[in-house]
Amino acid sequence: MKLLTVVGARPQFIKAAVVSRQFKSAGVEEVLLHTGQHYDENMSSVFFTEMQIPEPKYNLSVKGGAHGYSTGHMLAGIEEVLLSEKPDAVVVYGDTNSTLAGALAAKKLHIPLVHIEAGLRSFEMRMPEEVNRILTDRISDILFCPTPTAIENLRKEGFEHFDCMIVNSGDVMQDAALFYASLSDKQSQISQSLGLDKYVLCTVHRSENTDNLDNLQSIISALNDINDQTPVIVPLHPRTRKTVYDNGLKLNFKVIDPVGYLDMVQLLKNASLVITDSGGLQKEAYFFGKHCVTLREQTEWTELVTHGYNTIAGTTSSGIIQAYSEMINKTSGFDVSLYGNGEASQVIADSILQYFS
Repeated sequence: MKLLTVVGARPQFIKAAVVSRQFKSAGVEEVLLHTGQHYDENMSSVFFTEMQIPEPKYNLSVKGGAHGYSTGHMLAGIEEVLLSEKPDAVVVYGDTNSTLAGALAAKKLHIPLVHIEAGLRSFEMRMPEEVNRILTDRISDILFCPTPTAIENLRKEGFEHFDCMIVNSGDVMQDAALFYASLSDKQSQISQSLGLDKYVLCTVHRSENTDNLDNLQSIISALNDINDQTPVIVPLHPRTRKTVYDNGLKLNFKVIDPVGYLDMVQLLKNASLVITDSGGLQKEAYFFGKHCVTLREQTEWTELVTHGYNTIAGTTSSGIIQAYSEMINKTSGFDVSLYGNGEASQVIADSILQYFS
């Protein structure tokens, strides 16, 4: 059988790396399409090189733009490829504009749709990611859920009455963490280059923080204060960096360019704490036994909060600083299995083959 996989953003490259390897092992032909959503060298092509993923057969180069502009152009480009390739199914990951565009293009052409990382809900409809994941779930034929909570979310929304297959696969990001951890030890030197024994790793990229100057100023103010106690390292997205310097915001902490996955794994493994607004990094922190402070009002990874590995700080300076103080020296056992056993990719490949047999 032939699958067409749509990717466009950093977390999707990582997920596709481990799942594509399993597809190949199962004898499935896969065509990779990159929408171009993340197009900076350090945000895109470096991932394909270091994670040993074949270069995408198609790259739509839809670079930036507002949600409607980017999603519309992706949709048109993906549709053209689907008409040419005629795959048996389309695979999409997560909750980006690339995800929604791939889902709509497949469904309009009556091509079965596979959604990996289905069923997640933050219950915040102002987040574009929430809209993307809800719409994609509703039109998917096979939904691979990373947690029992995700399965329950779909049940509450009536998915047992829809013509679809729902599978508790576990989380493919845990597959990636296990596979690439040892590789990062061999290939990444970033921790040594920083020369720090203790530091806080932080990322800020969501539009509700980077496009809202009040939120961004509060976050930066908190990080400046935290940096006085523990050095803060921030791999800064190019768009966020531009906003910071265009508005003359003062950064007292260390800013570095965006890093590849192997470098990020090394930064995570050696960090004392993670502060982020990224959904994926919340989980990656857990995979490597690190506590996390989330710069949002909610999270789709509720089990991390329930078990005390993550805390929701919001975006006020006082809330972030308080959360840092509570989490920086906290000790927890990270032996609870929240996201499967690192075999999600195998479950996904086997289930797809079963569905089409």
